[in-house]
Amino acid sequence: MTGNGEGHCVPESSKPSFADLFTPKLVTVLREGYGSAAFRADLLAGLTVAIVALPLSLAIAVACGVSPERGLYAAIIGGFIVSALGGSRFQIGGPAGAFIVLIAATVLRHGLDGLLLAVLLSGVILIAAGLLRFGTYVKYIPFPVTVGFTAGIGLIILASQIRPALGLVVDGPEPAGLLEKLPLLWQALPSVNTPALAIAAGTAGLILAQRRWLPKWPGMLIAIVLASLAVFVLRLPVETVVSVFGELPRGLPMPRLPDLSQDRVMAVLPDAFAFALLGAIESLLSASVADGMTGRRHRSNCELVAQGGANIASALFGGLPVTGTIARTATNVRAGARGPVAGLAHAAFLLVFLLLAGPVLAYIPLAALAGVLVVIGWTMIEHRAIAILARTSAGDFAVFAVTLGLTVFRDLAEAIVAGFALGAILFIRRMSETTSVTGDPPLAATDQADRLAPYSPDEAGDSGTVVYRVTGTLFFGAAASVGAVLDRIAERRTTLILDLSDVPLIDSTGAHMLAGLAERSQRRGTGLVLRGTTPAMRSVLAGYGIGEPAVRFEAADGQSGS
Repeated sequence: MTGNGEGHCVPESSKPSFADLFTPKLVTVLREGYGSAAFRADLLAGLTVAIVALPLSLAIAVACGVSPERGLYAAIIGGFIVSALGGSRFQIGGPAGAFIVLIAATVLRHGLDGLLLAVLLSGVILIAAGLLRFGTYVKYIPFPVTVGFTAGIGLIILASQIRPALGLVVDGPEPAGLLEKLPLLWQALPSVNTPALAIAAGTAGLILAQRRWLPKWPGMLIAIVLASLAVFVLRLPVETVVSVFGELPRGLPMPRLPDLSQDRVMAVLPDAFAFALLGAIESLLSASVADGMTGRRHRSNCELVAQGGANIASALFGGLPVTGTIARTATNVRAGARGPVAGLAHAAFLLVFLLLAGPVLAYIPLAALAGVLVVIGWTMIEHRAIAILARTSAGDFAVFAVTLGLTVFRDLAEAIVAGFALGAILFIRRMSETTSVTGDPPLAATDQADRLAPYSPDEAGDSGTVVYRVTGTLFFGAAASVGAVLDRIAERRTTLILDLSDVPLIDSTGAHMLAGLAERSQRRGTGLVLRGTTPAMRSVLAGYGIGEPAVRFEAADGQSGS
């Protein structure tokens, strides 16, 4: 049995249709019946999420080095499309802190127009990935890799907020690389602005205190409002949004295509793939979090298509990359959302805030936004998960450490690829250790592949015949060691009965190893019997020329079989 995307089971023989995989959850919810009570609940949840998303969207845009309204464009346009077309009932789309590093680097290399082109191309890539059903495979990224790159991004966010939080005066643009950034900030330390430091520390402290003692209150918005009032009333000499970026626009801009010339597309394509990869991982992780909180099941490939459409639309309106956001999605669930209408309402409320409160938002101090991002960066470092990895598995902790190091000092895409590769190698090694050979008579210690124990055969009285059992998957990671042991056994006996009843799978490398064993046994004039093979195994073995009369097949009970 397998899932159909809603948590129900369907027979494996009936593959899900295109409609099953790509129907938006908004359509599903409306089909189920959507009344006024659900609409009121979704409106309230949407307002709650919008209050949380407002300061976050501004802060993320400022941290990326672009004007703050671009964060709101992404939250409004992208958030609306994610909820309208997505495969999750509760997903909230918008700009995410995880993208800050990639966006800042892209703007530095290609400018704002290059960023918008990369965002648009990432949307095309995400749509293609969803239609090709790649969303099914994102879940195979190892947990230590996700912990590693999110912690690395958290550290980079913290480092990026040192200058605005301290109000430092730096000559020239601030370097993106951590190793280049820290010496420059150290030299600028004498220029620390005490009011800016107080605003940043007070904002971060108030948010953390609210989370502990008043978790249902919109702590980020309260902290931003109080910080702005303090700067206005006390006339504090700190940078504000308007002093650095100018007035915020009152509304959305007209959509515009970025430069689509071939040279420009090829230049930003690596950044587009990085946006798409991180967006896919982040959005499906967020949807999985919502599933865990609600007991529902999201449609991963439908979600990727929606994320792609959201990024294309965000780029056309000048917005940042869009993805599913874990914190806002969790807030949506806790606020009592019933379905995607809450996400649509969240986008609508943000648009109202931009239309009516744009001039007021322009006077938010940058130090207060830095305080918000300090909390985000600190939260992204999953301290409990890291401690568990360090205690329970040296191999998994090594995967985490490599991913973290490459994220901080090299590149996020490199970090994910390297972490995944290292995690795969670690998995192969562990799987190979579960494959063993047991038999009677017992092998000498030097012949043992791993853990060997006696196995009592029916033919124990025949000194020329031995029975050995292979336990575990006979795949490329274990084939060499198992093959070496079986070769040494076959050299000394007239007949080797190899029991494969406890082998769930034989891959091409395992089949090639058995083909070599059969060929050598035939040359020596010794017999080889394969016991307990399934039809699927025999089909694989036949492809490598393993069959009678060189090899005899037996059923699991020792009777002759075809």
